[in-house]
Amino acid sequence: MNENKLAGDCFALPRGFHWTPVDEALAGLRASLAPVVDTERIASTKGAGRILAEAPIAGRSNPASTNSAVDGYGFAYASLDGSNGKLQIAAGRSAAGRPWKGTLPTGFALRILTGATVPEGMDTVVLDEDVELRGGAVEIPAGVKPGSNTRAEAEDVRRGQELLSAGKVIWPQDVALLTASGVKEVSVRKTLRVAVLSTGDELRQLNCEISPGQVYDANRPMILSIAARWGHAVVDMGTVEDDPGKLRLRLDRAVELADAVMVSGGASGGDEDHVSALLSREGNLNFWRVAIKPGRPLALSLWRGKPVIGLPGNPVAAFVCALIFGRPILRTLAGGAWQEPIGYLVPAAFSKFKKRGRREYLRARLDAHGRAESFRSEGSGLISGLSWSDGLVELADEARTIQRGDIVKYIPYSNFGL
Repeated sequence: MNENKLAGDCFALPRGFHWTPVDEALAGLRASLAPVVDTERIASTKGAGRILAEAPIAGRSNPASTNSAVDGYGFAYASLDGSNGKLQIAAGRSAAGRPWKGTLPTGFALRILTGATVPEGMDTVVLDEDVELRGGAVEIPAGVKPGSNTRAEAEDVRRGQELLSAGKVIWPQDVALLTASGVKEVSVRKTLRVAVLSTGDELRQLNCEISPGQVYDANRPMILSIAARWGHAVVDMGTVEDDPGKLRLRLDRAVELADAVMVSGGASGGDEDHVSALLSREGNLNFWRVAIKPGRPLALSLWRGKPVIGLPGNPVAAFVCALIFGRPILRTLAGGAWQEPIGYLVPAAFSKFKKRGRREYLRARLDAHGRAESFRSEGSGLISGLSWSDGLVELADEARTIQRGDIVKYIPYSNFGL
């Protein structure tokens, strides 16, 4: 049974701020959140995509023994002294998985293949193409350096070494490292279950008939897809009307089925913002007015001890807030290391005046010359701009006038895990 619990003040606002800057909000979340899922042991070969709960320790060195990096002839470098570069060829060969047994005598060379263990009495290997074979002897070219074409034992990994850090997501290449290092099992976090819910009287699901004034719920399938892409197990809680009683029941069910809840809509302070109202009365709502565009309202609360993230109702704002805040929150709850997206400095292919006081994120994409184009409008209801773009341009909090060619920070969606 999971006994991991968040502190009741985990979503407390940073002190001294009415409009919370993005960096302050992220720093506060980073300092207060902790994993809420238990651990389990699984086969390392099945670990791709899972989050490490403990650092795996190498069970064997890699390479396990000094071996040859090429097909060729091996010998003791000291044998070249007074030999005129000619060494007698010893009988047999050393091949990968079939090492030559014994100690190579001084003055002899041995046929050795790539990956084969270097036997006692050998410390240097020369490529096939670089030697001449004459009458049972091999002629070694001048200029060979001692230790050439050998891979030293444990030069990559040493037995007992910590291989990867706790909190890291296991990538396919990590599976190769774990396997080569003899790690049969790893301790990982159980997959975080994320329930996704949309609120609003106007919302309808795609398979329902729609009337004037109603809209299809675009946020929920988008957020479900995003959370799944991040490796979480998603739970679709559908849509619920602007009714406190129905919302309470749906939230109760959501926290029964999941470890965390993401709700879109109703997270502001209006007459029909029942998410905020209910979480204020019966949860421990922290209503974060984040200095971000698009976005601003971000409701963070615990409901029956489970974290609830209230996202804006406008699709673009919900998308941006999910990437900027939802991703690190969920990643931390899932046991992952805190990770902020990496951006790149590129020339702007647009001009804009930005006011002081808010962090702004523009839907953007790179053109054929590596310049960042911005979408034709900043309206947070224009969903087509999300499909048009392949990343975000991040504009810092201070005022700025941007001209074409000026350098801006561009973050591709792939760096948000999409």
